[in-house]
Amino acid sequence: MIKDHFKASVQYGDLKGTASADRADGSGPEEFLKQRGLLSTGEFIVGIDTWAGENPGRHQDPVTVNFLLTEGAYDSVSAKLAKSSSPLPVRRVAVDIGIAEFLGLFKRFSVCLSPNGMLTDRSYSYPD
Repeated sequence: MIKDHFKASVQYGDLKGTASADRADGSGPEEFLKQRGLLSTGEFIVGIDTWAGENPGRHQDPVTVNFLLTEGAYDSVSAKLAKSSSPLPVRRVAVDIGIAEFLGLFKRFSVCLSPNGMLTDRSYSYPD
């Protein structure tokens, strides 16, 4: 059994921040997995971990996407996590896809990065 921690990390971690995404209507991660026979009945996507790496000066596809799946639905999984600090048992499905296809799984996708996360949850201003 492998134990892992759900937090973005890279080798040096020079930039840290936050990410947020909106589900795409009818073509999101669940549909992507269902079309490929990778999501079983009763499974819920509890996490998506994406990694692009070893960039030689410009991006080269693919990116690696790990879909973390568990039995249940949002409410039951949320309750299970609230009751226990034990590692959540998941099934990890790793898929290599192009960055455009990955971004296409979402209606909107936002990533904010700053050196060591110094701007995370901070306000800033700039002239019009």
